[in-house]
Order: sequence, then C-alpha cells, then structure tokens
Amino acid sequence: MSSSLVLSKHKNLSITLVSKHMPGDYDIEYASPWAGANFMPVGSEGSKLRAFEKATWPELDRICSEIPEAGIHYQECKVYGRKKDEGTAVGIWFQELMKEDPWFKDLMPEFRILNKSELPPSCNTGTSFKSVCINTAVYLPWLLGQCLKNNVVIKRGIIDHISEAPSHHTAGTASIIINCTGLMACKLGGVMDSAVYPGRGQIAIVRNEPGAMHTTSGTDDGPDEAMYIMQRAAGGGTIIGGCLQHGNWDSQVDSSLANRILQRAVDICPSLVPKTGKVTELSVVRHGVGLRPMREGGIRVDKESTKHGWLLHSYGHAGYGYQSSYGSAFATEKMVLDILNKEGLKARL
Repeated sequence: MSSSLVLSKHKNLSITLVSKHMPGDYDIEYASPWAGANFMPVGSEGSKLRAFEKATWPELDRICSEIPEAGIHYQECKVYGRKKDEGTAVGIWFQELMKEDPWFKDLMPEFRILNKSELPPSCNTGTSFKSVCINTAVYLPWLLGQCLKNNVVIKRGIIDHISEAPSHHTAGTASIIINCTGLMACKLGGVMDSAVYPGRGQIAIVRNEPGAMHTTSGTDDGPDEAMYIMQRAAGGGTIIGGCLQHGNWDSQVDSSLANRILQRAVDICPSLVPKTGKVTELSVVRHGVGLRPMREGGIRVDKESTKHGWLLHSYGHAGYGYQSSYGSAFATEKMVLDILNKEGLKARL
C-alpha cells in the first residue's frame, strides 16, 4: 500500500492493487496487523535497510505531526543492552540499535545515552530517543483510504503465479508488475524465492500504559526470546513481545511463552503494574502470533525484464516493514520512473 500511495501521486499511472488479505483481516499469512509497530533503526552499514530507514523516518515524522487520523503518535524509546546477548538471534537483530554511538544518533530526535542509574539491574548500556508508535488497526485502513483517494483500484484476489497479475488490472493487462508479496514470495509461482522464510513472533496486547517504549537486546529465557513494549496510538493498547523464531510457521499461541512475555515486561517496566507490581495486574486484550517475512541476504528491491513485461520486487522486510516502508516505496517509484523514461510508457501497474 505504501508503494501504491507513493506511485499514485503520478497522474500518468493507472494502478490496481490486488491482495488476498486486506486491512481488517487477521491471518497468519498477513504480517502487517500483528506488528507493534514502531521505528527502531536496525540497518547495518551499507545495507538497503539502513538507506530505507533513513528515507522513511522523515515521512513517518511528517504524518505523525500533521495527520492525527493516521494513528501514529510520538513516544520516548528506551533501549537497554546486555553484553551477554551478543551473538544470539535477538542480539544480532538489535546489534545496531544497541550501540551507544549508533549511526542514527543524528536522525532520531532527542537522542541521549542513559545514565547508569536509569538502567535496569541486568543491563550494561542504554540509550533513549524520540520515536513513533503506530496503531496498525487505524493506520492500515488510513493508508488504504489514501490510495482510494488517489484513484488506486483495490481488488481482492489470489494470484498463484506472477504471470496472472496483469489480468487483474482494470484494463485486463499491465505494463509493470510490482511484487510486494512478503512471506508468500517463497510460494508464489514465477518467484519462489527460497531465501524467504518466517520469523515467528508472539505478542500480547494489554490495556496497561508503560509511559515509554522499552526493549532489551535479549532475555535469559532463550536466545530467540525478546522483550519489547510499545503503546500504540489512538487507544490501540500496549504491545508486549516477544520472540524471533527462525523458520517456525506455527500460528498458534504458545501459552508458556505468553506467560514469560508478560513477566519479562513487568520486570523491565514496573510502571505497567503500579498498584501491585504483579503480572496479574496486566489487563490482557488478546495474545497473537505473526510471521515476519524474513529473507536471507536482506530486503529485495530490484527489477527484471520478463516475457510478461517488467517485474519489480519489493519484499523480504522481516521485522522492519513499517520503518522501511516509504524508503522502499521511493526506491520502487524510482525504478518505475526509470522504466517510463526509457520506454516512454503510460504505465498500467
């Protein structure tokens, strides 16, 4: 939807967005509703992700400050590092985020190193900065609405092979296909990217308010178990997570893991339970499972010429889809405009 919205600002493009799942759906194939979602930079030096994060932050910042109905608000983000997490699944995921002199110190507002007195007892380092948290239940419909406002045609459909995509366009054909299929890129005929795999995450949504976002570089409960807390905008509740289980397709909530997730949150952020200090004070809305669309080698954003026409790819965004969304969309926009300039097309996408 981000790519469609960015492209829809070009009046010479006729865009049809086809998707099996839409905002309002909750399905294990559809990662977006399950996400926190926030902006915590994790891109490594020279990676597409870092470039996309840099390009995305100004747009999220603008939307947050100018468009309250989009469901984004500002929150302080507190990041706690533990030396013993180096090399674990979560530690590797967050290794850039945990640095006291990170690349994003001049990107994120109000960045500072936490005093030792501000750290939880188990943590060695910490930083704080101003970021955003997104209520996905509000933001996704808003994003879809902006696409509709700009004359993007929205259709439900199931595409088994990429060659079927042009037939779903309102014109019955398309000059450019943009593949943004996330995790399903590993199963889509004509793509079948074997580097794509699920990174299972499990969360709880509670009504309690933490006062800030918190995350640690790992936990003592296992190398793939994480601790993060973020309060969604516009009454969306507080998301507590989680885990990063590579290659796990299980869609069902693990009750034992759910208990550990809640306990870890209370240990790190006692302000969640100010009356009793106990997990039982947490008011749970629901537990959930989402599958991050991971990809060995990182995000794929590129183009290729096929017998079906130009095929553009934008997938493999793992657990950072929102915070790299506009950067990816701008890169897709550039590819589309390059094709148009080269071939003089009035494109159907």
